[in-house]
Amino acid sequence: MTRCKWVSHDPLYIYYHDHEWGNPLHKDNKLFEMLTLEGAQAGLSWITILKKRNNYNKLFHNFNINKVASMSDSELQKILLDPGIIRNKLKIYGTRKNAIATLKIIEESGSLDHYFWKYVNHKPIINTFKKHNQIPTQTPLSTQISKDLKKRGFTFTGPTIIYAFMQAIGMVNDHTTDCHRHPQKNK
Repeated sequence: MTRCKWVSHDPLYIYYHDHEWGNPLHKDNKLFEMLTLEGAQAGLSWITILKKRNNYNKLFHNFNINKVASMSDSELQKILLDPGIIRNKLKIYGTRKNAIATLKIIEESGSLDHYFWKYVNHKPIINTFKKHNQIPTQTPLSTQISKDLKKRGFTFTGPTIIYAFMQAIGMVNDHTTDCHRHPQKNK
């Protein structure tokens, strides 16, 4: 079975690639989770984040946006002591900041799902890259979304992070054409 070249032999990575990456995701708490994890990954490898994902879910109330938005400074300080996540103060406090900004988006747009998916007319962009090195790290669309999020008070949402987020939640399908997960292979 051929997979995208970025997938290692780690079973966690294989599972993520085969069952999550590029699948359209629409639940607000899951979108918030992926936005948080992509921001946590900045400067690190994705497998590092995947291995800590369960701890993030435990510490951040399964990414219940309301609960994360109302976390106290003392709760966030306690999280900073937990070796089960990336202990970066800006990223930890940024998670609460992003939850607060997310609540405003939900109030304005009806859902986080609608906010993000409207950028692609609620249909995934299916790319046909043959090789991994052809896949961009950011696009004009990820830059546009990033600018809007930053204007709304989000942090750790630069154009590269947002493009990785778009790939992760299936707004963009960047499985290479030789990968068994590319939509052309599943027709």
